[in-house]
Amino acid sequence: MPDRPDYAALTLGQVAVLGRLDSGDAGLDVLQELVRLATEALGACGAAFAEFAAGQGRVIAATGICEPILGRPAAHVDGDLAGLIESGAVRHTLSARHEHAGSLHVYFDDPVAPGPEHQAVADLLAALIGRLYHLGAGLPAHGEPAPEEVRRHADRDLWVAVTSHELRTPVTVIKGYADTLTNHWDTLGEDGRHEAVRVIRTRAGELARLVDRLLSAASEEDGSVGGSPAGPFDLVEALRAAAAELPGDLRERLLLAHLPEDLPKAYGHRDSIATVLTELVTNAEKYSDPDTTVEVCAGADDDTLRFRVSDRGAGIAPDHVEHAFDRYWQADSGHHRAGAGLGLYLVRRLVERQNGWVSLRPREDGGTVAEVRLPRA
Repeated sequence: MPDRPDYAALTLGQVAVLGRLDSGDAGLDVLQELVRLATEALGACGAAFAEFAAGQGRVIAATGICEPILGRPAAHVDGDLAGLIESGAVRHTLSARHEHAGSLHVYFDDPVAPGPEHQAVADLLAALIGRLYHLGAGLPAHGEPAPEEVRRHADRDLWVAVTSHELRTPVTVIKGYADTLTNHWDTLGEDGRHEAVRVIRTRAGELARLVDRLLSAASEEDGSVGGSPAGPFDLVEALRAAAAELPGDLRERLLLAHLPEDLPKAYGHRDSIATVLTELVTNAEKYSDPDTTVEVCAGADDDTLRFRVSDRGAGIAPDHVEHAFDRYWQADSGHHRAGAGLGLYLVRRLVERQNGWVSLRPREDGGTVAEVRLPRA
């Protein structure tokens, strides 16, 4: 790390950002540019910005060594980087807070501690970030929490959305295989007919469970989501079972890369894993070429269990990382087919109701990584 900040890079970067602000551009991509500027001007190994939000903040822009924490709740950031600090990969940290926007965190791997000039530059950039929030074009990324009555209605809407979303798949599959048996009975052969009946039976069982959930949840005042009660469960077993139930074309693209059998138990709703994995894999398939694989891996740390769904597709732009979880929001999908903009919204709501979190980030060398974290039992 240089003794002084790189003022030439700082000046050029500020001019570029101010030019964008003057032209009315003040969204997440400008925020990401300022975080990159902090990394470059201060000679840091990474930087992150956590937006303030009622209840908790969330990292909405990150560079360098901080990129893996993009999208995570701010309360977990220090814990995520504690191991790096202990290992010596990160030696020093610098923070600058803006009263109405959030906090800028800069990390250094140099043994020399940053000085007052470095802190002054961080404060300057935090103030410039505050200006973005004053302009309000695309920021804040997270709005104010809804009143209790609105949240209750949102919970009921979520339950209806999840149920209808899940019902559609088994009904479609059952109808498809029933039509195949009707129209191609003789040409299928005995093995083909047995396989079709097996799939119909499996999907009918899934449909029966969903109907049971519908009947039980309809009697609850808040229309809560979730089939089985929360409790300890084997995450790897749940992932393998969910992967086995994916449509054939998705199963063929799936690579269960690293699923250790000796992981500790996760705590949450095991039944939700099928919905979460299906949505994340479907999303990865939607934005990647058909000849590429979608990888699923799992792991654990002191407090959480995680699984990741990674693709080699078009990747995700920094200014889309948070909006991707908005209800009905869709990125420009180009030649890929677009859905209803509901899947990732459902995933985040389901995971956060279990005291976990889900995030998206660009994958090195192209593609996107979706990461789900759940509490350890």
